[in-house]
Amino acid sequence: MKIVLIGGSGTIGSHVYKAFAADHDVIVASRRSMDYPVNIADSDSIQSLFEKTGPVDAVICIAGEAKWAAFDELSESDFYIGIKSKMMGQVNLVKIAKEYLKPTGSITLTTGILGEHPVPMTTSAALVNGAIHSFVLAFKQDFPQGPRVNVVAPGLVEDAYEKYKDYFPGHSPVPMDKVAEGYKTSVMGSQHGELIRIYEP
Repeated sequence: MKIVLIGGSGTIGSHVYKAFAADHDVIVASRRSMDYPVNIADSDSIQSLFEKTGPVDAVICIAGEAKWAAFDELSESDFYIGIKSKMMGQVNLVKIAKEYLKPTGSITLTTGILGEHPVPMTTSAALVNGAIHSFVLAFKQDFPQGPRVNVVAPGLVEDAYEKYKDYFPGHSPVPMDKVAEGYKTSVMGSQHGELIRIYEP
């Protein structure tokens, strides 16, 4: 398979890359890539990426940002960081990438546990995660025969545990190989319009 992995050098992305690279042709795209640069907050950038890759079997997006802060500290502009990047960035990715997918292709988006179980300081992130969850469900209604679009929602992952553990009291870290398996489920399986939760070890 020819797979475009957006955000393949990040905390989760690097493990997902390893999970697919041995058996598939994985194109890693990111804002810092010299060969396949992309900024998902910019539709023209997404379009340019796929004009360069040509037809693909699967797209995985593990990119997008949102500001973490207490609600009263968030300005309208702060909310728009997540809306433009993690929310509309992934929506526009689906809109553009589906035109380059082979007939049996799939697109896998990424959110996280905050979409259903927010913690303090995450109003903005929870907002955009929840929106993507709803988007994937609704997309299937318009495209019941595909292309397949799913979303993987990891919990607090092992490699980010030390950095974020104080925000998630009582949460056990999810092993990175289990997170990567969630993406394999989306890409290699038959799921469509599903939220693939990976909240527990």
